[in-house]
Parts: sequence; C-alpha cells; structure tokens
Amino acid sequence: MKNTGKLQGKTLFITGASRGIGKAIALKAARDGANIVIAAKTAEPHPKLPGTIYTAAEEIEKAGGKALPCIVDVRNEKQVQQAVEAAVAKFGGIDILINNASAISKTSTLKTDMKRYDLMQNVNARGSFLVSKACLPYLLKSDNPHILNMAPPLNMNPRWLADHSAYTISKYGMSMCVLGLAEEFRGRGVAVNALWPRIKVHTAAVDMLFGPEGEFFARKAEIMADAAYAIICRNAKAFTGNFCIDEDVLLNEGVKDFDRYACYLENKDKLSLALFIEGPLAKL
Repeated sequence: MKNTGKLQGKTLFITGASRGIGKAIALKAARDGANIVIAAKTAEPHPKLPGTIYTAAEEIEKAGGKALPCIVDVRNEKQVQQAVEAAVAKFGGIDILINNASAISKTSTLKTDMKRYDLMQNVNARGSFLVSKACLPYLLKSDNPHILNMAPPLNMNPRWLADHSAYTISKYGMSMCVLGLAEEFRGRGVAVNALWPRIKVHTAAVDMLFGPEGEFFARKAEIMADAAYAIICRNAKAFTGNFCIDEDVLLNEGVKDFDRYACYLENKDKLSLALFIEGPLAKL
C-alpha cells in the first residue's frame, strides 16, 4: 500500500517501537515525514532480540521522519508520563497513539507462575490503559486523533481461554480498553480501534514460541504497518470502536497482492492463522 502523505508532521507515540510490528508502523509513518516517539525498554543491545530505541531512531530518520527515542517500560507510570511530556516538548503535541507493546506466555494455568501472569496483565491491559490515559489530554487537542491497540477481536469461544487463560485475559483487557474508550470519547472526536492479523506475523514473539521455523508460515510485519497506516489516516470522527483485521482493512483499500507479505513466497499457500482467528484461510 502506497503512502499518501497524510501523516506529514503528525506525531505518533508508539510503544514497543524498537522492533517488530511497532517499528514497521513507525517506518511506514516516517515515509510521510511523521514524528515518531519510540517508547520502548531496549536501550542497550539485547543478546537475543534485534534493535534498540536508538537503532530504530536512526532507521526512522533515514526513512524521512523525525525520531524521539524514550526509555519506557509501560508498567512504569513515571516513565510513561516523562515520555509523553518529552514528546509534547519536542513536537508540540501527540496526534496518534499505537499501543503495541505486549508480553506473551502461552502457558496453561498450572504452568503460569504469578510473576509471568502479572507481567502480562501489567504490560498488556494495564499498560495500554495507562499510556492511553497519559496521551489523551494531548490527543483531545489534535485535529484527527487516533488510538490503535494491537488487540484481538473479543472472541468468546472457550478454546481461546482453555490453553492459555492468563495471556488471553491480558489481551482481551486491551480489547476491552478499545470498547470502553471508543464509547467514552466518541463525542469528543478521538477514534479508538483495534488491529489484529489474520495470519501469523513474524516477530520476535513468533520466534520465541515456534522457533526459527515459525517464520516459514508467517507474514512480514509490513502487512500490519500498511493496515495500521490506513486506519490512522481515516477520519477519526467517522471510524471508531472497530476491531479490524489486517486483510480486511487492506482489501477495503484496494490492495490485491498479498503474496508480497509472505516471509517465504513459496509458502504463501501454507500460512498459519493467527491466535483468536477462526475459519478457513482466505483465498486472496
């Protein structure tokens, strides 16, 4: 999907933007000349994970945007507030919030220790609420404000709770934030939506869960970046409270070639559905 220039000069606050989907969204917006606040924890190189907030900032500026790397653990209210204030001081406001940071552990109840349970609740549900709360006073001043959570549709099929209740509860907490904030701020012009992939997207989490072979049956993070871009370019007053799926968003935008998103073109017909998605694979 081509860039339109609609995000020129807009300021995006993106959690977890040092790698993966968050960084892909940042680079997509940067090509419009957007300002990107990289709110993530990784300041020093990680032994197992690629990139830091500083390497992401370099890539964003090379792509045509302006970057502000901020060390942020979304569980830490003080760090979140400091990053928001730094963003406003540097760029004059905040127009778009992408709640992308997430913690995952697909473990059963007896195998989920409470430290891991608390991590997922505090990063996913509480973190999204906290960052939204901190950004909202400035979003309310924007002419087309958006909050976009990387959260699944609220699918109440028990199968999605049976094997990893703790993780599902935390992600559905992010989804509930979408429902609640969208309705609360509907009359004040702030759009609040969710975005989720139909097919697994290759990220560090996929590698962690499935090993290197996970990439063979996944798509590139760019599909989520293109879908996110389409959503946050829309009129905030006319599009809010939606649980969007990347394929559906892009089909609506006229995208017809989905093969290019496959990590391995030869596996384009062997891709795996993402968590919380039911039904046969779409024939695109």
